Amino acid sequence: MEKRTKDNPWKLKTPPLTSDYEMYVDVKDGREILVCTVGTTVLHYDYRAIKDLHEMLKKHGDWMELGSKDEKQEAVPGTVEHWARSPKNPIGGWYGLKKGFRGRFAMYIPPLMEALGLAEVEHNARNNRMRAK
Repeated sequence: MEKRTKDNPWKLKTPPLTSDYEMYVDVKDGREILVCTVGTTVLHYDYRAIKDLHEMLKKHGDWMELGSKDEKQEAVPGTVEHWARSPKNPIGGWYGLKKGFRGRFAMYIPPLMEALGLAEVEHNARNNRMRAK
């Protein structure tokens, strides 16, 4: 799987195509992370999320609602966002790594998965879904 760097990041758009952002792979505290830059905000996600989300979506077998929420908001059960913070996912909790900025997984990871050819993502104004390719 392709890994982009800070000097050559993926240039992406949120699922509703309303905001631009960049992502790249880096190493922090000895593990690979995804660095997501949205304007001046920088979020970190566990790099393993790509593989784990793809596997979960393949098992799910159908479209799944994204349900993106900030860290302090409750995620709706059955959504990608809920899975990304669930104690039942492969890492047993949050894929977001930066306290206070651990949410919005379902806003920023699905477009990366689409760019990597691992998923289809809807691009409606709201209530978008994704599924594995």
